[in-house]
Amino acid sequence: MPMTQGWLTHTICLLQQYTDSSYEEKKYTMGDAPDYDRSQWLNEKFKPGLDFPNLPYLTDGAHKITQSKAILGCIAYKHNLCGETEREKIWKDILENQLMDNQMHLARLCYNPDFEKLKPEYLEALPAMLKFYLQFLGKQPRFLGDKITLGLEISACTKSSGFLPRRVFTKMAVWGNK
Repeated sequence: MPMTQGWLTHTICLLQQYTDSSYEEKKYTMGDAPDYDRSQWLNEKFKPGLDFPNLPYLTDGAHKITQSKAILGCIAYKHNLCGETEREKIWKDILENQLMDNQMHLARLCYNPDFEKLKPEYLEALPAMLKFYLQFLGKQPRFLGDKITLGLEISACTKSSGFLPRRVFTKMAVWGNK
């Protein structure tokens, strides 16, 4: 039976395709400014029986999961993409959380009405932030050695026929919303 997923992030879709997982996607639309109508989701929000009703969500048999990171983890665990050794598992957690910190930093900027004013400072700091990833990758072919792991490696996915450029954030963001 295919998994049911509501309002998937592109990363989740790419991991599903990479692992050849069967899934059905349920899409919800958001209205345009200034109200950004979310009634389609809000009318359905409590029907899937989620412990923490939110988007995205994944229903996989008895498992009902919300939060992008938890969904990625669920798919990755099923396909042994979370590292094999203790060292790999620790580094996966470190990198995953570092990436989340960087993503949140970008999100705060993109949803800020002063985006254009704050953007130069962000762009100035970006090379220093990326330097750590480049130094780490300079020691090995992938983040955790030779194996692809939990969505930390998307190169193969972005070259797949299923890759579609999508907006980074919702319509409410100042940048990355198209």
